[in-house]
Amino acid sequence: MQQPSTPRALVAPPGWPREVRPPDAPDWERSAHNWLLDLCPPEFRSYPALRRHVVVLARFAVLHVEASQLAVRRGLSEARADLRDVATVDVVEAALETWQAEDARLLGLRRAVGLVEEALRGRRFVARL
Repeated sequence: MQQPSTPRALVAPPGWPREVRPPDAPDWERSAHNWLLDLCPPEFRSYPALRRHVVVLARFAVLHVEASQLAVRRGLSEARADLRDVATVDVVEAALETWQAEDARLLGLRRAVGLVEEALRGRRFVARL
């Protein structure tokens, strides 16, 4: 005799964006699509392929965030040399702190975008005890 299937719990893993409903929740893909569009450059809204295919938009978003991470790391590595002739030491230090804060923010964002992309590609997450 076959056991009745238990409905699967909707699970969002650590790092999942608050703005996106868990995978398989009603309208979760629409919430993912809206969130991804919000974090990408405004021009992305004008491309039909990105408006119609959320998984393609997710791939673009991952690459956009990764490019931002590279820019921040470059800013961190070049800030002292680039700014020393135009700013005081205090201003340069403040710039470095800003780069570091942005680096930390982007690290979390990259995880979130990656999780959403994985879910859009069919991965489902299981609750851990």
